[in-house]
Amino acid sequence: MMETGVKSAARTLNTMRIRLLSAALLLPAVVAAACGGGTEPASSSTPAAVIAIDGSSTVFPISEAVAEDFGKTAGAASVTVGFSGTGGGFKKFCRGEIAISDASRPISTSEIEACAQGSIGFVELPVAYDGLAVVVNPKNTWATSMTVAELKKLWAPEAQGKIMKWSQIRAGWPDKNINLYGAGTDSGTFDYFTEAIVGKAKQSRGDYTSSENDNILVQGVSGDEFALGYMGLAYYEENRGKLALVGIDDENAANGAGPIQPSFDVVRNGTYRPLSRPLFIYVSTQALARPEVQQFTDFYLANAGALSKEVGYVSLTDAELAMVKARFAARTLGTMFADHAAQSQKSLTELLQGRQ
Repeated sequence: MMETGVKSAARTLNTMRIRLLSAALLLPAVVAAACGGGTEPASSSTPAAVIAIDGSSTVFPISEAVAEDFGKTAGAASVTVGFSGTGGGFKKFCRGEIAISDASRPISTSEIEACAQGSIGFVELPVAYDGLAVVVNPKNTWATSMTVAELKKLWAPEAQGKIMKWSQIRAGWPDKNINLYGAGTDSGTFDYFTEAIVGKAKQSRGDYTSSENDNILVQGVSGDEFALGYMGLAYYEENRGKLALVGIDDENAANGAGPIQPSFDVVRNGTYRPLSRPLFIYVSTQALARPEVQQFTDFYLANAGALSKEVGYVSLTDAELAMVKARFAARTLGTMFADHAAQSQKSLTELLQGRQ
């Protein structure tokens, strides 16, 4: 246990150093990809011995940890890991610039079309679970919980320029401006949050501080008593002394009565609704013609359970992980989420069973 704790702390520190360096060098409004060991290759001329990964900043710590351990194996290829956001990663992936795309939401219809135009096939592989945390400053003593309806009132596009104060959300809350922080529009976290809370992906008010770099969001909320933001649960866990959780009430008794704060247990068992989700890697079938990509993906799936937990995420169950490995071995192409409205109501286990 001591060794695991030391390794986890070292990985966390390394991840934070990378992210803080990116934040220091780049304008917050345009957060470019930062990777563990250099700039992300920019074209399909990437040398065969390099495996390029990019995409979700949420999945980044898992892929970084896998790449770090993979690099310790004999004869391992070099792996670069960036975090330009889920949308940014898919753009590179569908152009054939990277072998693997990290994603904190399923691939969209338009992205599937872009990959088809680029003759890029893919295998969709869930690797862990995450919950989205709604967070406030620790000095905030009033917003210990919110309903999904209150969050929608706050974040819907029509709230821009109109819903500006805490007192407009719930009677008795301070007559002070709410300063909002959230994911950048290229982020899968943005897509997931807006669909879960507002009801349609990418529909959000625009007058908030946005970034694909979660540490910028942490810094903003932790420095402002009247701030509210949302981010992956793992980033709250990394910064729990600087932030306070808001319990979320979906007002559906079937998921548990009253507001629920995110934790690893409620994310996995599905009671933290609607802000829990699976995380993915998408592997290019063209890249899989390279033995080192096959080897790395096998290594990823063999170690995803332990390493996702080590860096603060919720691991798949053994049964789910076995089905994901079978999906990869069978080279099952396409997405389990083509009919997103219907399939979002199913558990990951049900989806995996339906596709095997």
